[in-house]
Amino acid sequence: MYGNPQRRSAADVQTLRREGGQWLRAQREGAGLSQRQLAARIGADYYTFISQLETGRGRLPPDRYREWAQALGLDTRKFVTELMRFYDPITHEILFDSAG
Repeated sequence: MYGNPQRRSAADVQTLRREGGQWLRAQREGAGLSQRQLAARIGADYYTFISQLETGRGRLPPDRYREWAQALGLDTRKFVTELMRFYDPITHEILFDSAG
């Protein structure tokens, strides 16, 4: 099974998830949405799902990227590109690092 694409320690992965969660929170707040409002926009049953992601206790499923980008008023490609920094940093570096 393909469990850790970053080949990093669990602590490193958790740090990236927290940073990604902070980024998601900043996007939500920038859109002027509460966790409950965002949950309603993306069709989540519980706003606690948003809280879990924002604290790094989870990962946004790729099949929900478009919904989230739209709910936050963001360009989908830019949204996914930014998420890759936290969820799959090696692929992000290969694709977008100007030195690579």
